[in-house]
Amino acid sequence: MCPFKGESISSEESDKMAEEEFTLEDEEDEIENKQSMYKYIEDAWKDPDEGYLKKLNWERIQRWRREDNFTRVERPTRLDKARKLGYKAKQGYVVVRSRIRRGGLQKRRPKGGRKPKKLGLKKITPRKNLQRIAEERTSKKYPNLRVLNSYWIGQDGRHKYFEVILVDPNHPVIKNDEKINWICDDSQKGRAFRGLTSAGKKSRGLRKKGKGAERSRPSKTKTER
Repeated sequence: MCPFKGESISSEESDKMAEEEFTLEDEEDEIENKQSMYKYIEDAWKDPDEGYLKKLNWERIQRWRREDNFTRVERPTRLDKARKLGYKAKQGYVVVRSRIRRGGLQKRRPKGGRKPKKLGLKKITPRKNLQRIAEERTSKKYPNLRVLNSYWIGQDGRHKYFEVILVDPNHPVIKNDEKINWICDDSQKGRAFRGLTSAGKKSRGLRKKGKGAERSRPSKTKTER
């Protein structure tokens, strides 16, 4: 306690006051430095080529190469990212790891003669990003489920790996959940093919607004001349 004016403080009392101030400062620093589990996961995935994730992902990708293109997993690899994109650990949610080949499109070499410039073999890329293509292929593999979102989990020289969050629109738990039962509506059929996911909206150019994005809405094909 602070002394009144004119009162003197003994050395023992001053030492106690100093200790209390130090402990309060330490507690404040600990509170500031405390982070949630999701924050630690997010910080680790900001640079997966450094830290403990470097060796862990190296071992994971070796195992993933021997598995199928579509593998159902029990729990998300990036829990923080999955929760941000709408995943919940409850019935009706399914997480599938999808593998897709990297690089541009492969086209046959024409039989007739052409200039090398006019062959049309190199630098041909699809208008969709690989993540959206992975969502579409996963949706074809699981036709009774609907794609909610997806996120990147790793890559090597030949493939990229994504985890796709799927939702069962016919599950009673999903139908009774007010936060997710919007996906049960018929208007949400074929979400991945219509570009309604986060990756789909990015490939459609819907992340930009205002000047320079006049032809992105309602769609690129609609505004083409």
